[in-house]
Amino acid sequence: MMTNPTRTHGVRCALMASLLALAVVGCDSGGDAEKPTPSVRAQQLCGGKAVTEEAAKALEEIFGTDRFEATNKKTTVAAAAAELSRPAVSTTIGRGEICRIFPPVGSRTEVDDLRVRWYMYDTGPDQDHHPKYTLFPMGEQAGGATDGGYLYFECRANGHATVTPNHISVNVENPDPFEEPEGDPRKLKRAYATVAHSFSLAMAKELRCADDGGLKAAPSL
Repeated sequence: MMTNPTRTHGVRCALMASLLALAVVGCDSGGDAEKPTPSVRAQQLCGGKAVTEEAAKALEEIFGTDRFEATNKKTTVAAAAAELSRPAVSTTIGRGEICRIFPPVGSRTEVDDLRVRWYMYDTGPDQDHHPKYTLFPMGEQAGGATDGGYLYFECRANGHATVTPNHISVNVENPDPFEEPEGDPRKLKRAYATVAHSFSLAMAKELRCADDGGLKAAPSL
């Protein structure tokens, strides 16, 4: 029986096409493809103890979303408190970062990221403050602006009234100075002050400051 050359060529072409199609599918669904980072609720950020319900709503006001990129497991309030408490730091002026907050990858939000830092001083805050901040009656001093907020609180060792206290400030800031903040200025100022209060209260509890550093469970705005 003679083989038809045209038919044989067609079968070979069809077979090659099938193999190429399988190769393409294999590349698209291979294990090397990067999986999207899952988004999380605000209360899961920075170790899971830093963001109160009020602060979660405040972050939504600032970012324009209630979902965020999961934060690094090492950047937590507990880790920041441990760093602040180190002997080399605890008797001097110090500073460090608690964590950074980002919206989900690929999302379009009002703010690209927020940075939360701690500072420690041997004296309380100055009476003067930058005019962009509106002051709120929390801790030793607290302020909110349209691009950041801060709160000072006094951390005295629990049960030791004669111990010299440390004065700690938690700052929350949008690091992009070129973007004009959008939204209601009054709401943004309260939102940033609320986030600063939430992280400050979490730090005061983690450090076991007497009376939680004088901070109430809810922000005073």
